[in-house]
Formats: sequence, C-alpha cells, structure tokens
Amino acid sequence: MFYYLAEYLMDRSTGTSWESTLSGLRLFHYITFRSAGAAITALLLSLWLGPKIIEWLKELSFGQNYRDRAEEAGNLTGRNPRKMGTPTMGGLLIVTTLNVTTLLWAQWNALVILTLLSVVVLAGLGFYDDYMKISKASGGGAKSHIKIYVQTILALFIGLYLWRLPTTTKLVTEIMVPFYKYPVLSGVGGVGLILTVLTIVGSSNAVNLTDGLDGLAIGCTLIVSFVFLILTYLAGNLRAAEYLQIPYVSGAGELTVFCAAMVGAGMGFLWYNCHPAQVFMGDTGSLALGGALGIVAVLIHQPLVLIIAGGVFVMEALSVILQRGYFRYTKRRFGTGRRLFLMAPIHHHFEKKNWAETQVVVRFYILCVLCAVVALSSLKIR
Repeated sequence: MFYYLAEYLMDRSTGTSWESTLSGLRLFHYITFRSAGAAITALLLSLWLGPKIIEWLKELSFGQNYRDRAEEAGNLTGRNPRKMGTPTMGGLLIVTTLNVTTLLWAQWNALVILTLLSVVVLAGLGFYDDYMKISKASGGGAKSHIKIYVQTILALFIGLYLWRLPTTTKLVTEIMVPFYKYPVLSGVGGVGLILTVLTIVGSSNAVNLTDGLDGLAIGCTLIVSFVFLILTYLAGNLRAAEYLQIPYVSGAGELTVFCAAMVGAGMGFLWYNCHPAQVFMGDTGSLALGGALGIVAVLIHQPLVLIIAGGVFVMEALSVILQRGYFRYTKRRFGTGRRLFLMAPIHHHFEKKNWAETQVVVRFYILCVLCAVVALSSLKIR
C-alpha cells in the first residue's frame, strides 16, 4: 500500500512545486527500504497487539487446559502445572501482523498474494485444530488425516498454479539441488509437483512438531526466515542471481518484504513466548509459519535448501517418524515395542535427560544458526 501511495503522490506532484519535496518517496522503490520498514512495523505492531490479544484469549478461555500428548506419554509432569491454562492460539497475533504488514509494505504481485492467502488457509486449519483441543476435555484436536488432506490440497493447488503459468512453470518442471548450478532434472512436472507438495506439507508439520517448548519453534522460524530473506532478495535480483548462478524468479524480490515481516512478527511474538511463556502459538501459528517457509522455498526454486536451513525442523520430524516406525517394527518382531529415543519429538528426549527447558531451546537455536550458515554457503559453493 505504501508503495502505491508513494507512486501516486509522486505522479501527481510531477511538474509542481511539490516535486522536489516529495522526491524522497523514491525510497519506496527499494526493496531493502521496504523490507526494513516491514520488519520494524511488524515488530512494533506485535508488541502493541500482544497484551491485547493475550487478554482477549484469556477472556474467551482459549487456554491450554489439557495435557499435551507428548507430555502425557512421557510423564513430563514437572513443568505441566505452569503451562496449564496458558493462552494458546497466539498464532493469531503472528498471522495478523504478518499479513497486515506485508500488505502495507510490499507490491502486491501474484507470488505475494499466493503466499498470504496460503498462510490464512493454514492458520484457519490450525485454528480449527486448536479449538477442537480446547473444546474437548481430553485435548483431542482435529483428526490428523484431515489436516494432511487440507495441506495436500493447498500444496497441489500451488504446484498446479505455478506449473500452468509460463512464467513460473520451471519452478515445478525443473529440479534444483543445493551446491549445484544447473537443474539436475528438467521437464519433470510430475516429480516437481510431488516435491512441491512434500516441501509445503512437510515444512508445515515439521514446525508444528517443533512447537513444544517455550520459544523453540518461533526462535528457529526466525533464523530460517532470515535465511530466506536473503535468498528471496537474491532470487529476485537479476544481476545478483546471474552472478551467483542461482535461479532468477521475476517478482520474488517482494517475498523479501514478506520474510522481513515474518522476522519482525516473530520477534514480537517471541517477546511474549520466551520462557516462561505468556502465550503459545498453537497450531494456528505453527502450521501457518511452517507452510509459509515451504511455500517461499518453492517460489524461489530452492525447496531442498529448506532441508538444510531448517535442519532443526527436519531433525524434530525425523525423530517422530523414526520413533513410531521403530516402535511398530519391534512390536511386530519381538512382541514388545522399543524406542530409539527416550521421547519424541527429540526436544523432549533431552528434557528426559534432565536438560532444563531453556538449555534445550538455546542449544537448538545454536544448531539452527549452524544450519543457516551452511544453507547460505550454498550461494557460493556451487
């Protein structure tokens, strides 16, 4: 909106005495300026809205008054009394701030609108899941297959939309891998569509699984968002993309504003979500943020880089898959299910090893930063 307003004012002032006065509005042409504005706006908006939304959630009794399934399975009772009753659905704060800020500072191209609409859909899915947990004494949320269906349909829509458009078809029909300059496969729309679905659905659920400790999911999301802030800027800049020999995607630069808004909104939410948390993001936030990262990765033709940058999310998801798979295998083989970890997702494994909650979170932050550095190194090591 600010970009279009600046354009309008400069056009109207051309040839008038106001032309030189309003010449500073040319700053809105620069993605870097608008990205900085988006990050600051999202941060301030989150800090301002945070207490209001937290109080509103308390008034509606939208608190976590049920035992988390992971806590129940692992008997993590030591920290449960403090967490019981803490407002959830805090993802409403993140998604609202993210969407409003992006609309204010970005140019509204197809990539931006597609990403924002997808975030709203996933936030709605997460809201439904959170509400089902709150409304049931057992804390049972939406059926897992329902969530997978909705995520898959959304991802298929995005993949087919990109595939059908001549300007974006290569995002699906060509497969890029980190540390290599050229597509490893070309003309493989079916393979690309499957990769698109796996990236979006996998990322959405991986962040959801990571959301189990105060500040863990949002902090790691912040770090990965910063990586994609850099990648989207480079992918949308023709000269930079040619120099680094990475895929150039017309219009992807505006996703830099989106990523900056996600960083700002995330920092604002972390202010209230850090230990001891005043609010949880719930599935409302985690499904939306994870999906957003997956969608951005697809839109800049770097879906596999997300596996590196989001290494912590991958580790969390794999720990659950391996734990369940090994348990079922050993139960069939030996009659008794065995575990690879003391508890899954893996952040609970370290809690069971008597790591303090804050120790787990900070150490996972460090791992996430290392993964981010490796992901960014793929820009030059090609």
